Amino acid sequence: MPQETAQDTTPNTVEEKNVYEFVVKRKMYVGRRLDKYLPARFPQYTRSLIQRLAKAGSIQVGGQPAKSSYLIKYRDVITLDVPVVEEDRVLPEDIPVDIIYEDDYVIVVNKPPDMVVHPAAGNMSGTLVNALLFHVHLQNLSPANGPMKAGIVHRLDRDTSGVILVIKDASIHNNIARQFSERTVNKEYLALVIGDVELDSDIIELPIGRQIGNRLKMAVRHDEGKEASSIYEVLERFGDFTLVKVMPRTGRTHQIRIHLKAIGHAIVADVDYSRRDCLYRSEILGEKSEPGEEPVLDRQALHAYRLEFYHPELKKRVSFQAELPEDMETVLKLLRQRGPVVKKNRGRGLSARRKGL
Repeated sequence: MPQETAQDTTPNTVEEKNVYEFVVKRKMYVGRRLDKYLPARFPQYTRSLIQRLAKAGSIQVGGQPAKSSYLIKYRDVITLDVPVVEEDRVLPEDIPVDIIYEDDYVIVVNKPPDMVVHPAAGNMSGTLVNALLFHVHLQNLSPANGPMKAGIVHRLDRDTSGVILVIKDASIHNNIARQFSERTVNKEYLALVIGDVELDSDIIELPIGRQIGNRLKMAVRHDEGKEASSIYEVLERFGDFTLVKVMPRTGRTHQIRIHLKAIGHAIVADVDYSRRDCLYRSEILGEKSEPGEEPVLDRQALHAYRLEFYHPELKKRVSFQAELPEDMETVLKLLRQRGPVVKKNRGRGLSARRKGL
C-alpha cells in the first residue's frame, strides 16, 4: 500500500511525548479504520498501542477524541500524542506467551502477529521482551545484546507470526548467533501470495537494500544491495492465490516479502509491499460484501513455520514448528471451499534444477 509522503506528517517533539499532526490527503485511505491506518503510517507503533492511545484520548480527529474504530475521511486532521517512556530498564508485562519449548538455555516461542520483538524508542511496551521478562525475569535472559534486546538472537517482523528463538544462558549466545551468521540455521516460512505462481519451485537471488526515499522499507537494489537468497516451493494453488513454502538462505530485513514481490507475487495483505492491507470472506467466496464486514485477515499472510538449529548443550540439531495461526488457517479453509483447482506440473526454475531441488 503506498504511503503518504514524509512531508505530510510533521512531528513536533515535546517533553515526554511525540506529537504528530497531519491531514489525510489520499482518497484511497477513506473508510479505513483508524487503528489500521495509523500503524501503516507509523510502522514503529503497533495496532494494540494505537488502540490503547485511542482509549486514553491521545488520538484526535478534527480536535475531538477518536475511537480506534473511527473510519477515515478525506481531509481529516489527525493528531497523535505518543508518550515517550524513558527507562533505564525494560519493564516486565503480564502478556501471554505461547511457549513451544523451554529449557535452562533457550526458549522457543510462537510469536503472534502485531507484536514487536523488542523495545525501541517510542515503543517501550507490549513487546516480546516485555512479555518474556514477566515470564523468566531479566537475569534469566542472555544480556549479550543489552537489556532492550535481552535474549534476542534473531527477529521477526511485527506482523509475521511464528517460531522465534530466545536465548536464556549467555554461555551459548555467541554459538547460536554464529549459526545464524554462518547460515546453518534452517528456517521455513509459509506465505499466501497473490496470483498463480508460474513455477513449482525456484531460487530467488536478488540483492536487497533500503528503499530510496523511505529508509523504513526495503527494495531490490542492484547498486548497493546486500546478497540475498530464498528458495520457494509451491504447496497449494487456488488460481488467484498460491500457498508457498519459503526457505531463506540469508536473513535480510523483509527478505521474503521483497523477493516474492519481485517475482510478481506479493504476500496477501502486506500493507508495505502490496496494494492491499486486508482480505474479506466475501472477496474469497465471490459474494456481496455486507456493511461493516470485518476482514478475515488484516496483516501480511506470512508465518515462520519451522526453525532448526544445533543446540550446544544438548549437542544435537533440534527442530521446532508452530502450526498456522487462526487467521491464515481460516483463509485457506475458505479458499478450499471454492473447489479444487486443476493442478499442472509447472516445472522448476533453472536455479532450482542446477542445485538439484
